[in-house]
Amino acid sequence: MKFTIKSEKPATVKTGCVILGVFEHRKLSRAATEFDKSTRGLLKKLLQNGEMDGKSEQTLMVHYPAGANCERVLLTGCGKADEFDSRTYNKAVASATRAVNQSGATDAVSYLAELDVTDRDSYGKVKSLAEITRSSLYTPDQLKSKKDKNSHPLRRMGINMAAGEGRIARKALIDGIAIADGVELARTLGDLPANICTPSYLASQARKLGKTCSYLKVSVMDEAGMKKLGMGSLLSVSRGSREPAKLITLEYKGGNTGDKPVVLVGKGVTFDSGGISIKPSPTMDEMKYDMCGAASVLGTLKACVEMELPLNVVGVIPTTENMPDGLASKPGDIVTSMSGQTIEVLNTDAEGRLILCDALTYSAKFKPEVVIDIATLTGACVIALGGHAAGLLSNDDDLADELLAAGKTADDRAWQMPLWDDYQPQLKSNFADMANIGGREAGTITAACFLSRFTEKYRWAHLDIAGVAWKGGHKKGSTGRPVSLLTQFLLDRCTD
Repeated sequence: MKFTIKSEKPATVKTGCVILGVFEHRKLSRAATEFDKSTRGLLKKLLQNGEMDGKSEQTLMVHYPAGANCERVLLTGCGKADEFDSRTYNKAVASATRAVNQSGATDAVSYLAELDVTDRDSYGKVKSLAEITRSSLYTPDQLKSKKDKNSHPLRRMGINMAAGEGRIARKALIDGIAIADGVELARTLGDLPANICTPSYLASQARKLGKTCSYLKVSVMDEAGMKKLGMGSLLSVSRGSREPAKLITLEYKGGNTGDKPVVLVGKGVTFDSGGISIKPSPTMDEMKYDMCGAASVLGTLKACVEMELPLNVVGVIPTTENMPDGLASKPGDIVTSMSGQTIEVLNTDAEGRLILCDALTYSAKFKPEVVIDIATLTGACVIALGGHAAGLLSNDDDLADELLAAGKTADDRAWQMPLWDDYQPQLKSNFADMANIGGREAGTITAACFLSRFTEKYRWAHLDIAGVAWKGGHKKGSTGRPVSLLTQFLLDRCTD
């Protein structure tokens, strides 16, 4: 997909399709009104005849409009004008992209970024348009022998802006494309099956990313190295798998020497059978998505490289499979973490926290400004928040507020949950320093309480993405979340 910034009148631009906004109740946008005058009232006639009302996500395609240079014009419903916010805007962009892609037009010019959006400036509208357009065109067909081919797919998108906004729009386009690339990498990795996307494969993808940038250093630690560091908790999860665990580190040095980095820790369980505490078979195939935290870290680092962000970021990815081999950990086993704290493994299906806790201890070596871990950690988070928001828990309210604000800006939202000491007793063990589960109540919170015991040396936040990292059913597939949230968080730190 190639994007360009334009500044042309909608009726004179030569393209396969012009995309214009219409609000409820049959109210033409400024660009649509201008187009309508050039086509002798064509659009108003269509609306008066009841072709569309302008409700959110409605579309109406008109071919070869007389008086215009385009082959098609697409009217896109935007909802109520006084309620046209970033979420409604994103829906309009997505519905328009899908309609044009199915129309046979290989190029289009969108006038949606000219619309007034209550919580978006020109930069934000262009950036989001690039992101949403790319996301709407993503197809997970990389392993199909016959691709889901569209004979005339949308390949070029022009974004029309006022003449004086070209510089801002071009910067927004660079950032939007970079974030779209990061999201797409995360989605592609998430959608790969576990027989391909192994811990070693993730390591190879990290190394591949490292070769694209001279100031991105990538290193991969094997199990022998982890054993020397005392990562008994992480290694207890990999014991049941023939695939060796890896600890991947990516150090992006875009900031000043000596600046404390933001550390992103991504859970990378490339397949989670549950181990000896094996999961039920329905939808177990979706446990290939248990590495989406790792994928989001790789996607975010890719976006950092492309945007050349002026700050230091470290990605730490503990990655392994969780399988029920004869050597696998058993319920009741006690392991010693890198921190020296001992853990009674009451449920081997609560393995994500076992690999994260050693990675969090390891992260202290970077003397971080903040640490954020991203993990498909608990089914309880899906029950609590569904597929709409990631769960957010933190030992620092200012950090939590930054992430919440970034999620709102990026339309990749999170919701803060309590991390009170009242929940810590649920992790009590008679035989070790703690148990790895805290019972049925408040499962998302007690999982974060467990992790908090390994993060006392720095400011830390935990994103539980179990509900947002992928979709099931007939829409099954990775979402690439929360790459948009994380990149917005980093962008905000660059502008402070």
